[in-house]
Amino acid sequence: MSEQPLQYYVGLDIGTTAVRCVVGELSSDSQIPTVIGFSRVENSGMRKGNVAHIEEVAQAIVTAVQEAERMSGREIHHATVNVNGTHVEGVNSKGVVAISSQDRQISVEDRMRVEEAATVVQLPANKEIIQVFAKNYRLDGQENIKDPVGMHGVRLEVDTHIVVASTPALRSLEQALQRAELHPSHRTVTSLAAGEAMLDRKMKESGVCVLDIGAATTNLLVIEDGEVEHIAVIPMGGTHITNDLAIGLKTDLDIAELIKIKHATLDKRVTGETSFVVNKQEMRFDRDMMRLIVEARVEEILEFADHELKKIRRSRKLPGGVVFTGGTSKLPGLADFAKDVLELPARTGSWKHIKRVVDGMDEHEFAPAVGLMLLDMYLGPAAEVGFIEQHNGILTSVNSSLNTFVGRFRRKK
Repeated sequence: MSEQPLQYYVGLDIGTTAVRCVVGELSSDSQIPTVIGFSRVENSGMRKGNVAHIEEVAQAIVTAVQEAERMSGREIHHATVNVNGTHVEGVNSKGVVAISSQDRQISVEDRMRVEEAATVVQLPANKEIIQVFAKNYRLDGQENIKDPVGMHGVRLEVDTHIVVASTPALRSLEQALQRAELHPSHRTVTSLAAGEAMLDRKMKESGVCVLDIGAATTNLLVIEDGEVEHIAVIPMGGTHITNDLAIGLKTDLDIAELIKIKHATLDKRVTGETSFVVNKQEMRFDRDMMRLIVEARVEEILEFADHELKKIRRSRKLPGGVVFTGGTSKLPGLADFAKDVLELPARTGSWKHIKRVVDGMDEHEFAPAVGLMLLDMYLGPAAEVGFIEQHNGILTSVNSSLNTFVGRFRRKK
């Protein structure tokens, strides 16, 4: 009798400067997939997290998928993908329904109805709902109910956090995926995927903020009591630091990028002059000047993050602190600097608990792609719907897949 082939899952992180693909394989004796393939391909078709050139993005996706296929030995037709850009925002909403069954017992259908009622919000014509997260339920005045199914009552309410995104931006991303002949199994925001890879249950319960500092945007996620409390995208990232260095040091962008990667730091103990050779020419720069330039931009990003925390009254009030990921999170001294600015614990995230049989993956850059791969497993088989559906289609997709995700997100780890 032949053995059943092992199941595999795919995460595709479509970033501003690169497309990253991760393939994970699930063995019969494990609950978490092992990474068996990955790829990173330069992407020049995005601007600030949005698709600017569909063909270029499609080609980057094709190349990334092909490289991941070669490494993993698996054919890739579906993947869970991310939605990025400053057009992504989170809004709070409430839903209320009456329980009409004879025994007044709350069913799964009742829970779905109240969550659907929460999505009836007035949105601009160019915005659509992509995700809904139920934070807590109320039943006849009883508050802080995590799951009302099986309880008895007549009035069921829910508080939700709804993630909305720009319809044109979603359509452009959909077109790029179609031209790459890749079907999106599910979609989510970048910070949520990064959090899935890095956060354990204790951190999700205590209250934690994830900051994924990418090239052009910084994705923010707040989770408390195991629930998604807030999602936002800050329109700044590592590229802005590069541009600041180019202006402040009066040098080319390529050299400024090299300085950022190799020599930039927030550690005040690093002082004096530094030099390195570029194209057979020795370049000399003052470390204190570099630090002040980088410090100013990073402080601005953190102040924007604190502004988002103030919106939900969590500024300086998250016991789990801040967890950094993304390429810019490798900046030396970032965690200590953030502790002073945000007055919260801070550290760089890690997903070392996830096994891999391949080498060469940068933990900071690949956290969202790994999280997308995990969500590809948790959310189940690809839904037979388009990337973006009309209003009723969105609700069906939300109720069929994201409720499952929210439940798993609460119970995991």
